[in-house]
Amino acid sequence: MPVVTLHRLGQTHRGEVLPDTNLVVRAGIRQFPYPHLSYQCGMGKCATCACRVIAGGEHLPAPNWKEKKQLGAHVEAGWRLICQLWLTHDIELEQAPLPSAG
Repeated sequence: MPVVTLHRLGQTHRGEVLPDTNLVVRAGIRQFPYPHLSYQCGMGKCATCACRVIAGGEHLPAPNWKEKKQLGAHVEAGWRLICQLWLTHDIELEQAPLPSAG
């Protein structure tokens, strides 16, 4: 089972999830062990769930058009919208405010 490590607000949360898990879906139905995950719409429209991928990004599909639209150049720096990802491998993420564009 994939292991997810989430860094947020100075804390590290770690746990296993079932293969093909979407973290925002699991958080929404209260079946995800990270209550500190920040998210809102779950549809790639708000970017509240944006995270920087620290490790495991090589197992993710290429960013989709929603991620490119919401994250812009941040995609190149390893940022992804967690609501758009279904995890199949271990991953380490940091959730923090997106850096300013200038």
